[in-house]
Amino acid sequence: MKFGKLFAWKGVKNKKVMEKEENKLNEEELKDTQETIEENAPEVEENTNEAQSDEEQESVEKELEAVKKQLNETKDSYLRLMADFDNYKKHTLKDKSDLIKYGGEGIIRNMLPIIDDFERAMAHMPEEDSPIKEGVELIYKKFIDFLTKNNVKEIPTKDVEFSTDFHEATAVFPAADENQKNKIIDCIQKGYTYNDKVIRCSKVVVAQ
Repeated sequence: MKFGKLFAWKGVKNKKVMEKEENKLNEEELKDTQETIEENAPEVEENTNEAQSDEEQESVEKELEAVKKQLNETKDSYLRLMADFDNYKKHTLKDKSDLIKYGGEGIIRNMLPIIDDFERAMAHMPEEDSPIKEGVELIYKKFIDFLTKNNVKEIPTKDVEFSTDFHEATAVFPAADENQKNKIIDCIQKGYTYNDKVIRCSKVVVAQ
């Protein structure tokens, strides 16, 4: 019976020793683990900082790319606006220039029928000289001089080839020979240009 108790007590003692040793090993392992963590902590922190730095750099690059894109869009919009303004300025200057150059077009155009009436009247005047004939010719000459000074020119029609830019065909006749084809053989009403702009086409008869 005593031997049994002795063995039992030794067993308990050995169990306690083993638990103590196990606790000691656990403490040593925990200490080693803690030391390992402490040793690796700077490296882990550095890796973490590097990761954060990479994320921040990527975020900055994205923001920079967005700013560059917005800047390019603003630049393109500015260039288009400048081009539109330049075109508008040129168009406005051209309109002003045309207004100055052709400002009297309406007045000149309204005077052309008066010139036609003078020419018709002169064509039916008696051949002998008279004060009436001289007066009509004088007034007609003053009208022509006025038109000439204001850059109004008669459109040529005699022995000239027909052109739709300057002439209006009122009748067509067969050509007597090949050389007369597409040429004007008679003028029904004179045409005029004002500062090289056609303000009335000549009404003509064309040979075909």
